[in-house]
Amino acid sequence: MPRLTHDRTTWLTYAQLGLWGFFLYGFGPVVPLLRDEQGTSAAVAGLHSTAIAVGALLGGALFAPLTRRIGRAGAIWAGLAGVAAGVTAFGLLRPLPATLAAVAAVATAGMIVVSGVAVVLTARHGPAAPAALTEANAVCAGMGILAPLVIGASVDAGFGWRPVMAVEVGLIALVALAARLSRVRPPQAAPAAAAAADPVGATASAAVQADDVFAPPSGRAGAGVTASAAEQADDAPAARSGRDGESRSGAGANDRLPRAYWIAWVLMSVTGSIEVCLSLWTADVLRSHAGMTAASASAAVAAIVCGMFLGRLAGGRIALRWPPAPLLLGALTVSLAGFALFWLAPVGWLAVTGLVVLGLGNALHYPLAISIALAVAGPAADKAAGWSAYSMGVGFGIAPVALGAVADGVGPHLAFLLLPGFIAAALLLTVRLGRALRATPTDDDRAPALVGA
Repeated sequence: MPRLTHDRTTWLTYAQLGLWGFFLYGFGPVVPLLRDEQGTSAAVAGLHSTAIAVGALLGGALFAPLTRRIGRAGAIWAGLAGVAAGVTAFGLLRPLPATLAAVAAVATAGMIVVSGVAVVLTARHGPAAPAALTEANAVCAGMGILAPLVIGASVDAGFGWRPVMAVEVGLIALVALAARLSRVRPPQAAPAAAAAADPVGATASAAVQADDVFAPPSGRAGAGVTASAAEQADDAPAARSGRDGESRSGAGANDRLPRAYWIAWVLMSVTGSIEVCLSLWTADVLRSHAGMTAASASAAVAAIVCGMFLGRLAGGRIALRWPPAPLLLGALTVSLAGFALFWLAPVGWLAVTGLVVLGLGNALHYPLAISIALAVAGPAADKAAGWSAYSMGVGFGIAPVALGAVADGVGPHLAFLLLPGFIAAALLLTVRLGRALRATPTDDDRAPALVGA
């Protein structure tokens, strides 16, 4: 069983992803409140999710070239600076076009953070990468528990949701200051290659360099340290990566993303649709079907994130023992059971219980899917991480608008029946992904590790 080491670089990447989680999971409860404030329909309010999708596409396109220029560390810090600027604009501006533009800017920066953290942890932890990614997303979910509670308290106190955006900016500044004072530095050599037969095996390992996160750079200093760390990893295999994760030997077959990656890509799009629909419209269902107030419904969305937090805490340990593909099947089954309890519940407390169960299942969707995607990508890990942002953009851009349009016609409760369809599609895709991994050519040692014996 691989060992997951928690050094200062790992903790910092966890914190950086958590900063994005505070906005992401707080954004959902804000949408119904913003809709009431702007006097729009559910479908029009759902355009804010489309703005996130547009931003995700831009962030995915920018990640690899930005990493080539300033390194992964610099890219993550630049992303967090963009998140701070975007949430400031979102909290200050009121017209619909302005809030849409602000959300798109936040999502662009946030997707750079997500992509950077995923590649850094994959490179750093090798065969323990699925566990590291699961724990990082647990921190993200933990911050997501806090955000809806803070929003609910602010609304209940009569201040509205906008002051909470200042909390996000303050948290980013605090983490940046802590990173600067603690002087977190990258390692002096690349991590060892993953053991091919390890149960989790989801790693780009030696094919991805240890361009880790450290204190916020001053000018070009951050990129310089990043380049130095990558250059010192001379013992990596021949088809090793530079700062952008691409093969130094040039474009070619080694940089092509395999069929299994693209199945995982579609899977991330579908599971992203599940998560964003829950984030944006759960509060509406709790208000209309379970009889909860606007403030309590906004705060109750934290139940999903609470379940995700608990699921990811436990999932980090489980992912060290079980292959990602079958573990993902189990997680989707738990999600389906939790949704059934939530949707059928006639009272608030029972619906919230269902949301906790639903969160437990949802907890492992993204960490396991992205760990598989980056593992099969090999030396093209940065490229794969950038493309994965497009999958999230598709999910975030289409599903919530479709659900909002249906909700305008039949109400949010009935419209939520789209979600079991997404879960069923994700189950089928996971089965197909397992088959694709088993069909991987025998010279690729990652497939057996990802699907089990």
